[in-house]
Amino acid sequence: MYAVIKTGGKQYKVAAGDKIRVEKINAELNQEVELNEVLLVANEGEIKVGKPFVEGAKVVATVVAQGKGKKVINFKYKPKKASARKMGHRQLFTQLEIKSIEA
Repeated sequence: MYAVIKTGGKQYKVAAGDKIRVEKINAELNQEVELNEVLLVANEGEIKVGKPFVEGAKVVATVVAQGKGKKVINFKYKPKKASARKMGHRQLFTQLEIKSIEA
């Protein structure tokens, strides 16, 4: 059984036991989180597709970690203008472990 969920503006294909990194969610460590924006649920050949979400479906996950991703460097340069600009960014993330998919 697997599901396609939407969180943080991105879509993820998940199954029970998977660990995924999503955009930061305001939750404590080891707290259970319900993800209600389920786009698709597949179970042994039976597929339910939502319009846009599957009614009554939810994914239950546990927060495993909160942190920052790797640094991404943004460097802008204009030749012959003595202009250079360097910036760094570290995106915040939440790591979730999928416990169950309820359809």
